[in-house]
Amino acid sequence: MVRSYSKYEQSQAFAVVNSASSNLVWAADSSISIGSGRSSGAGRAYVGANEEVLCWDVKKGELLSRWRDTASNAQVTAIARSGADQDVFAVGYEDGSIRIWDERTSTIIISFNGHKSAITTLTFDASGVRLASGARDTDIILWDLVTEVGLFKLRGHKAQITALHFLHIGTDDSPEGDSVRPTDLEAEQIFLLSTGKDALIKLWDVQTQHCVETHVAQSNGECWTMGVSLDSSGCITAGNDGEMKVWSIDLEGLRHSATRIGDVNEPRYLRERGVLYRQGKDRTLGISFHSLTDYVAIHGSEKAVEIWRIRTESEIQKSLARKRKRRREKAASNDTKDAEEMKNDEETHDKIETADADVSEVFVPYVTVRTGGKVRAMTWMSVRGQKKLQLLASMTNNSIEVFEVPRRSKTKTPTNDEVPEYNRVYSVDLPGHRTDIRSLALSSDDRMLLSASSGSLKVWNVRTQSCLRTLESGYALCTAFIPGDRIAIVGTKDGQLEIFDISSSALIERMDAHDGSIWTLHVHPDGRSVATGSADNTVKFWKFEIVQEEIPGSKRTSPRLTLVHFRTLKVSDDVLSLRFSPDGRLLAVSTLDNTVKVFFTDSLKLFLNLYGHKLPVLNISISSDSKLIATCSADKNVRLWGLDFGDCHRAFFAHSDSIMQVSFIPRPSSSDETHMFFSASKDRLIKTWDGDKFEQVQKLQGHHGEIWAMAVSQTGDFVVTASHDKSIRVWSRTDEPIFLEEEREKELEELYESTLTTSLENETELPDGQDGVAAASKQTISTLTAGEKIAETLELGTADLELVRDWEAQKAVKPSLAPPQRDFVFLALGNISAERHVLNTLSGIPAAQLHDALLVLPFSALPALFTFIAIWIRRQWNTTLVCRVLFFMLNTHQKQVVASRELKSMLENMRSDLRQTLGGMKDVLGFNMAALRFVGDRVQENGMSRLEDVVAEDSMASRKRAFVDVA
Repeated sequence: MVRSYSKYEQSQAFAVVNSASSNLVWAADSSISIGSGRSSGAGRAYVGANEEVLCWDVKKGELLSRWRDTASNAQVTAIARSGADQDVFAVGYEDGSIRIWDERTSTIIISFNGHKSAITTLTFDASGVRLASGARDTDIILWDLVTEVGLFKLRGHKAQITALHFLHIGTDDSPEGDSVRPTDLEAEQIFLLSTGKDALIKLWDVQTQHCVETHVAQSNGECWTMGVSLDSSGCITAGNDGEMKVWSIDLEGLRHSATRIGDVNEPRYLRERGVLYRQGKDRTLGISFHSLTDYVAIHGSEKAVEIWRIRTESEIQKSLARKRKRRREKAASNDTKDAEEMKNDEETHDKIETADADVSEVFVPYVTVRTGGKVRAMTWMSVRGQKKLQLLASMTNNSIEVFEVPRRSKTKTPTNDEVPEYNRVYSVDLPGHRTDIRSLALSSDDRMLLSASSGSLKVWNVRTQSCLRTLESGYALCTAFIPGDRIAIVGTKDGQLEIFDISSSALIERMDAHDGSIWTLHVHPDGRSVATGSADNTVKFWKFEIVQEEIPGSKRTSPRLTLVHFRTLKVSDDVLSLRFSPDGRLLAVSTLDNTVKVFFTDSLKLFLNLYGHKLPVLNISISSDSKLIATCSADKNVRLWGLDFGDCHRAFFAHSDSIMQVSFIPRPSSSDETHMFFSASKDRLIKTWDGDKFEQVQKLQGHHGEIWAMAVSQTGDFVVTASHDKSIRVWSRTDEPIFLEEEREKELEELYESTLTTSLENETELPDGQDGVAAASKQTISTLTAGEKIAETLELGTADLELVRDWEAQKAVKPSLAPPQRDFVFLALGNISAERHVLNTLSGIPAAQLHDALLVLPFSALPALFTFIAIWIRRQWNTTLVCRVLFFMLNTHQKQVVASRELKSMLENMRSDLRQTLGGMKDVLGFNMAALRFVGDRVQENGMSRLEDVVAEDSMASRKRAFVDVA
């Protein structure tokens, strides 16, 4: 009989505040309550947290909502919020996919797939109808959110896209200051600014889909970011060494650019105004203009955000006047002739306008905000009624901070040396560790989880994922609960042992236990002692003892737990891991010389020497029946040994990187699971193994970084892992059985699918220095499946259509003729007609995937498809979808269609029907739009009141009336 195993699946992921892979978005508190409780008034922060998007209440530090697509495990790399519809967010992922989320329902509205690698930047246009995305694959794609399709792909950058921004230019005939922006591409000139790591800044015309002009944005390496002013009149690009270039954008020139086609002298719309230098010389990663005031926030990769101020026109004139006065005084003291020349120069300088002033006169440093960690992203907060500037920053150390900066006083003139005092007002940091978790330990009842990192120790409730306690510690390397689960013991990098009382959140004792780092510790199965292994080549044994400690200021004493050292085992090299056998008879110790030594616990005599690993053994685990020992090593192998003779049962090449942890189930509920064990590695995978059959059972994927620690529950109901991605994940056992053959087949399918999609991407490379446009398409497994489904349905539908037509022809002669035997698929769907079945199949494909699915169809399938399209047009079924399919197929196969006599005749037949159908729809739409305009005019009229102002004249008895319309 084939053996089945229990399947493990990820059930929880917590301890992440934000990831260093994504930016953040701030939003004011909405009228719709999200999560529990009322809004706090400080707004919400949307951050990427591995594969999820988390929404945090900035003031309370509460998690309001989390968005995750269960079908994908890709990491979030970019987030953007629509300015037109505040509840719509675009989220870009590491695999090149984009999902449009609705904040109110926390559901996906649209999914786009067009990029080949991670999304780096996203931006909506002002109408919220179009979305521009840039990625590491150097492409820019424009997406239409109404028709749910990719419009086109702009290709020209030679490295990853770092920033995008839409420029909306009103048409020539539009009145100045008209804030109403039409959503049609033809009705408004729209340009797109883009920067890339190739140090170029490009200006694209969205309507004509070509690059208007290209400039070198940075003189010393990559361009990492771009910030555009609120009125779009200028922008700043930045890169390495703190260098920032300021550019002016000629909006008026862009407005009239359409009329200048064919001019001999090509105008330049982007003009370099000068270079600024930050105080920090690191790489500049973010520039953000404040939406209401003249401040700019700039941050690099270090622990600081620099705030610069944009001077007013009067301040610039005063500064220029001061400089002229100094020059005049200096020249007067030097020579009278120089003074005369200086005077003539000053007369010309007086005519200098603010627009032509040096950028260092316009942008001046205001204050540098020091943050608690390296800044990943930042944005301004605009809280209503708040007079101070508020800055929201996400750190690479798993925290979010809010800073308040006072604005420059308009009444009193501050001195140049006076630095504004900023302060940190809020932070979201409790739900996670600042550094990587190095050790995990579960309590005896599996309810509490202990996680330790450099500087902090946290106790979690496993079921609710809430942080119960946070304790300050040293650089923790190993942890354990002492029997009773009220006290935890921690071994540190400094060689100290720290004992914490969890209930009172107090450090009971800190003792110098070893001369080197304590890499491992394990509590004896009898619960009375603990063994610690260190880099000082010793294993020390400690007894738990209760001592009476005097209470200061009184004669009373209180009991306190302490550790008493009673035995030492010296070995030849650094101790990396140790384990007692569950029966307490043996002690296994792994050392830096790649060996594992097994000693008798009572006499400490050497029992076995296990040789075989080529690199140091990083972890050991002994099965619950004390018969097997599993060792994992930096040589990527797991070895199973017998504890009776020390023979190696099997060596597995288990992972593609160092294996950090291995663990048997401590108290398995059935005898079949006694020799089941888990391994966790730096290759981000957890694997389950059968130690009796020497087979890999399951591969668990989910982490986005190296896995450092793992803990298995007592009966193996769940496994907890901690990773470099700052997350703690719980993998729970489910009722679903899995079989080894099925798992192998699934792995082969995944391998085949990954190679299949990559082989379909056959884009031609552009010559150097040329820009181009391409279709925004990408074949995925879902589009290939949808294409195959359409082909099958067409084949089935064509056969059924002919069958029904023959029957109808025969029935005209023989009215009593029985209906034909149709395919069981149509019968199963309620005797549905073939044409309706094919249309249902097409309408069931998501709009964003339809074009890619149709590309899968061969040209030979076109006659069948056009046959059905002709029927749908005649019957006026789903005209929008039918026209979309028809026009796309004509565009794709234009040359072949023109050359085919059969298809040309079919198109001629459907042309008149289509024109009639579309004409009718056009009339209906025109009538509806006219009615809406009429209703709008009526509403506007009802909102107006007429006031009469009666003026009496003395000379005349008549009265004058002045009529004023007041809204």
